[in-house]
Amino acid sequence: MSRHPLVIDSMRRVLSRHGAGSGGTRNISDNTRFHRELEAELTDLHRKDAALVFTLCYVANDTTLQTLAKLLPNCIILSDKQNHASLIAGIQNSRADKVVFNHNDTIDLEQKLAALDPLRPKIVVFESVYSMSGVIAPVDEICTIARKYGALTFIDEVHAVGMYGHRGAGVGEQLGNHVMDKFDIVAGTLGKAYGVIGGYIAGSTRLVDTVRSFGSGFIFTTLLPPAVASGARVSVKHLKTSQVERTSQRRHVRELKTRLHELGIPIAENTGHIVPILVGDAKTCRAISDTLLQKHNIYVQSINYPTVPVGQERLRVTPTPAHTPDMLDTFSDALLDVWNRCRPFPAGG
Repeated sequence: MSRHPLVIDSMRRVLSRHGAGSGGTRNISDNTRFHRELEAELTDLHRKDAALVFTLCYVANDTTLQTLAKLLPNCIILSDKQNHASLIAGIQNSRADKVVFNHNDTIDLEQKLAALDPLRPKIVVFESVYSMSGVIAPVDEICTIARKYGALTFIDEVHAVGMYGHRGAGVGEQLGNHVMDKFDIVAGTLGKAYGVIGGYIAGSTRLVDTVRSFGSGFIFTTLLPPAVASGARVSVKHLKTSQVERTSQRRHVRELKTRLHELGIPIAENTGHIVPILVGDAKTCRAISDTLLQKHNIYVQSINYPTVPVGQERLRVTPTPAHTPDMLDTFSDALLDVWNRCRPFPAGG
């Protein structure tokens, strides 16, 4: 959506009239109607009572988790083993007790919840789509178990909003409103599918107002420029009704996965939109990325330690609606050429 005419036109109009910056924090500069309208759009998207926009989703995750965990007496947080750095930072900064459960392992989660004092405040923190593997979490099962043991749920839908669900609300919506309604707090980004920058949370009025009132990462940070808030609102609103972008992306993801399978290039299997190409060596991974750019003018992210463990280095590819079948073929052919030059064994061999 970063190049969508509706988004660009909206930002251009607001930029011309209101300038490039916001002028300060929300407590000092006050909210503009653009920020209020964006939060209303996000509140409706996630079927919640309120939403709160931050400068970045990293800040949204960090601030929300540390604020809530500090205010809940003797709170303990149960965190998925593969959670993003922003979630881990928020948990660490809260200084609350933490229990890590095995990745997407609902049995392990339930065992750990069952061992805790039933009266103790608990928050289960997890993601819907994991960025390095593309794996989708068993969202409904995790929420059901959390509710069984009286735990709040905090779900990070950063890699899902805009792309999953009939209105782009994420994996929860794709599974059904009854699943989405189980989320106590949902976090999302405006910087991926929505094409601008910023992050947000949505939840009950009480939870959101608590973060608004006590979250340092919200209180003491300059708010997003009005033009960005306006562009984000237009983007969210458009993807609530348009299926063109989601349909195109799903088709392109299927086509690329099929093509890479045919070429014998190893990818991590998942049902999501992220295509991790498995390399397994940092130097080789960087060499493939560099050669693709230098020889074929194609940029692909090289993912090495500490983002992934040593030995699990990979290239991460995310087809978009803007990619064409010809582009996907060009990329596949270029990758095969570079792969066979850089790898110690040929693809398909």
